[in-house]
Amino acid sequence: MKLKICGIKHNINEVAALQPDYFGFIFYKNSPRNFESEIPKLSKSIKKVGVFVNEKIESITRKIEKYNLDIIQLHGNESPETCKLLKSTKKEIIKVFSIKNEFDFSILKDYEKVCDYFLFDTKGKLPGGNGYAFNWDILKDYPSTKPYFLSGGIGLSEIESILSFLSKEGSKYCYAIDINSKFEIKPGLKNIDELEKFKKHITSSDF
Repeated sequence: MKLKICGIKHNINEVAALQPDYFGFIFYKNSPRNFESEIPKLSKSIKKVGVFVNEKIESITRKIEKYNLDIIQLHGNESPETCKLLKSTKKEIIKVFSIKNEFDFSILKDYEKVCDYFLFDTKGKLPGGNGYAFNWDILKDYPSTKPYFLSGGIGLSEIESILSFLSKEGSKYCYAIDINSKFEIKPGLKNIDELEKFKKHITSSDF
């Protein structure tokens, strides 16, 4: 199981020492985790994900070049056409879909050929980092074979629930766990001890 740590802003090198698979840098001005600093040199094994919310394509491509991003994560209402245009960057694309009590999976169909991954997050007041989970049982009806990231309010207290979910058929295409706000001392400043504990539990389990 892959691990993505998102919303990193402050203690980058300390988090990098844990060797997660993905680092998420948020480029959204309304977020308290909006990233405007320099990214230190990271291990090549850590993929840098740029998180954008309804951003113009020109702005996204500038950020890709400036920060040498590996992956584009689209966390707004981006259309399949926008995703298709961004494929010209030769970067992998994660398209986010927010879930509350139910979800119309037919929406995914038009994104199948223009995205590399889906990400399912909790629908809330903010585009992300709301701090609570949606009902993962909804994913038992997942109709696709595209790998997805599971996100939304995941912390140490959710470890048993995650391990239970990952043992079910509905998690067959769950590729990575995405964590953020529940591992923070303040927005963008991560709790290293808690991250380390979580990583040990999740990545040591064989799914």
